[in-house]
Amino acid sequence: MKKEYINKLYKNNAIIYKALLFLIAVIAIVYLFPKGGQFKYDFSNGKLWQYDNLYAPFDFAIEKAEKEIDAEKKIIIKNTKKYFKFDLEIPKMVENNFKTRMEFLKPNDSLSKKEIDTLIKTGNLIISRVYEKGFIEAASQGQITDESDIIELRKNTQVEEIPYKQLLTSKEVFGLITSNLKKLSTSYGENLLLNTLSEIIKPNITYDQEYTQKALNEALSEISYTKGKVSSGELIILKGDIVEGKKLMVLNSLKRESESKIWTESNYNWIVFGYTILVSLALLMLLLFLQKYRLEIFNNNNKVTFIFFNIFLMILAQTLVIKYNSEYLYIVPLSILPIVIKAFFDARLGLFTHVLTVLLLGFIVPNSFEFIYLHIIAGIVTILTVSELYKRANLFISIGQITLIYMLTYFAFSIIKEGNASHLNWNYFLLFAANGLLSFLAVFFIYFYEKIFGLVSDVTLLELSNTNTKLLRELNEIAPGTFQHSMQVANLADAAANEIGANSMLVRTGALYHDIGKMKNPMYFTENQSTGVNPHNDLDPRDSAQIIMNHVIDGIEIAKQYRLPDRLIDFIRTHHGTTPVYYFYKKEEQLHAEEKVDIKDFSYKGPIPFSKETAILMICDASEAASKSLKTPTAQSINELIDKIVEKQKAENQFINSNITFREIETVKKVIKKKLMNIYHLRVEYPE
Repeated sequence: MKKEYINKLYKNNAIIYKALLFLIAVIAIVYLFPKGGQFKYDFSNGKLWQYDNLYAPFDFAIEKAEKEIDAEKKIIIKNTKKYFKFDLEIPKMVENNFKTRMEFLKPNDSLSKKEIDTLIKTGNLIISRVYEKGFIEAASQGQITDESDIIELRKNTQVEEIPYKQLLTSKEVFGLITSNLKKLSTSYGENLLLNTLSEIIKPNITYDQEYTQKALNEALSEISYTKGKVSSGELIILKGDIVEGKKLMVLNSLKRESESKIWTESNYNWIVFGYTILVSLALLMLLLFLQKYRLEIFNNNNKVTFIFFNIFLMILAQTLVIKYNSEYLYIVPLSILPIVIKAFFDARLGLFTHVLTVLLLGFIVPNSFEFIYLHIIAGIVTILTVSELYKRANLFISIGQITLIYMLTYFAFSIIKEGNASHLNWNYFLLFAANGLLSFLAVFFIYFYEKIFGLVSDVTLLELSNTNTKLLRELNEIAPGTFQHSMQVANLADAAANEIGANSMLVRTGALYHDIGKMKNPMYFTENQSTGVNPHNDLDPRDSAQIIMNHVIDGIEIAKQYRLPDRLIDFIRTHHGTTPVYYFYKKEEQLHAEEKVDIKDFSYKGPIPFSKETAILMICDASEAASKSLKTPTAQSINELIDKIVEKQKAENQFINSNITFREIETVKKVIKKKLMNIYHLRVEYPE
């Protein structure tokens, strides 16, 4: 019994892992969400009230708008009087210092006793006049912007209001000293007194920061944050009214009051339960999408973990920014998510993941509709513009376009709300510019993820497409015909992918490696039979067909041995889909005309192509190989051959899982025909 239980766990380990991953992701995301209740009506400034007439469900106060409160605070800050401290000890200290210095003066040739008495009298007069008004220090003068201001002068416990211009500055004190020195009879005494007073006179008035701040705080604490009251049952807004002015203020007050009433201990568990359901549904949709349209990714736990990790990382970054300061809401570069997902997988999955992430973030951001609309539009632009990351100019241009879309969308929302462009918040444009700069981190994330999760990007594909890599050199040495065939297919696929907007670097690299399985038995493939000897002549058609079909399995084994990325292995697995090895099937029918031959025994095991790139490779591979069978290649014969091959692949439902349209298939056909005609174009014969 225990052994059976362990076997079941082992068989279902992938499903168990996904269930645990799903559970951990839901818990982690719900943990980040705010746990307060949410108002049941959605409204914004300038919009019509689309609900029924709204009456007040309970009594509540009308809260002032933040702008109104800020304006009141600015007025209070501007009108709050500045407090200065008058130091009574400094005048006494200066008088004592002056008296001490003057005691050292004795009558001599330069100064008589009468002149010394005059110096002392003049000095005391100057000191008394300086401190009668007050001498303000230079550092405290910067607190006053207008000299006509009235200040509060604090002398111990007494405070009196005086004009600021009544106080003496350093310049005015110097002027007072020099004007009184003119009364002296000797220049010697004048210089002596000037030097003495300049040294001992100190400012006695300083700015009282602590007392001023205390007064300001008291004034600010008296601000009323409400203006008026709405009684229960009172009409708030009629259906069809425009949400603006006082109505907007009342609705905002009702919203805040309602959310505070919803947020109680008893409601906490219900709110968490509701969030859990919504987050679970979003992540479940992602898993179902992967299972239905990206089964290869769904079956790879490493890739599923990678996608979930990126979703959580974006939500975490946005949550931290909102908790720090919601004004920086748009600085988080959410466009990194679709860039990274597209770089490793495909555009459709990138957009789907981005949309789900933005919808989840709608629970935690202010102005959720504006936020969701703006980021979904930016995500679509990201998917449409970001391609070929190995070309640095492409990334610069794409991120520039994304930043422009952010700015245009915000501008549109602003003029809709305000009715004009005069109230634009220019700080948001700076945030969008910073968002664009931070989006370049996608390059570092891609490099980091390649090392951690073992994924592959266009930069790695560029390295692998170098024909001097060890594996491609071996292919050229062991199966030179196959190598040349792969090069031709790579050129065709590259041109076709560029024409329909697919990932040309991916399909080119996949084409170079798609036939590496032929290295195991190179002589069983016609392109490598340079001697004209065909070993299939000595084999049963079934055995021959098995050897031919096995090159797919052999290719997958070689690719894994050389640690090629899974995205390249996909091309090896799908380049023949479930098509039959038709030549040997017909040969078997001829040998056993009396028996019914099952075509499945002569068909590749698949899977069929599941992306534009793998579909392009299938078409190019079959077309290039078949073109070699044309004895006299002409425009008409090439045209008919390509049409026949592609129609046969359509009839066998090889493209039903790939997101390639009929129009794109027709475009691919035109590119292949043109390229093959150029390859088989005969030059004029030169005379000997």
